[in-house]
Amino acid sequence: MTQAQTGMSLEEAIHSRHSVRKYEKGHVIPQEVLDEILTLGAAAPSSWNLQHWRFLVVTKQEIKDRLLPIAFNQQQVADSSATIIILGDLEANKSAEAVFGPAVEAGYMSQEAYDTLLGNINGAYAGDPQIPMDEANRNGSLAAMQLMLAAKSKGYDTCPMGGFDRVQIMKELNIPDRYTPVMMLTLGKAAEPAHATGRFPLDQIVIKETF
Repeated sequence: MTQAQTGMSLEEAIHSRHSVRKYEKGHVIPQEVLDEILTLGAAAPSSWNLQHWRFLVVTKQEIKDRLLPIAFNQQQVADSSATIIILGDLEANKSAEAVFGPAVEAGYMSQEAYDTLLGNINGAYAGDPQIPMDEANRNGSLAAMQLMLAAKSKGYDTCPMGGFDRVQIMKELNIPDRYTPVMMLTLGKAAEPAHATGRFPLDQIVIKETF
């Protein structure tokens, strides 16, 4: 993605991205643009390249309205063009064969290296029950941040949300137990400018070498 294609550099997208809670209700994002945003979000890095994220995209008004009480009546959920639930895969190790199998078939990876890698991945997931959850949240968050920057570069705004009932959203949207809701993102056209927020200076957040 070049600056010429988007009209906005990465630096500009980072500095101009702010959480938007008031959207132009009824604005429809063209499907090809939405797909571009999702594709860019899915290009995020992930542990073992297992691509732990799934994007549950809700654009139908009646479903967004049903999500409103689940999100504690935060109006942006209903007014945005799309509400996206970022899901993390708790069984991402099951994707390893699909990720690395083609590399073996193409001769880029030896069968021995493949067997060792899959053994390490499956061993990690079986060894500590906290690892699947940590990886789902960590990698899902990476994709969510990249998705927000991609949206901004395309002229759209977002709001990351952790305030929603995870048990209820699993039931409402029939989300399989394999996935955990990492966060909710609203996506759309801002109805009014977002408020800029301050950031700590580097001397408050950067620790050099050691404490």
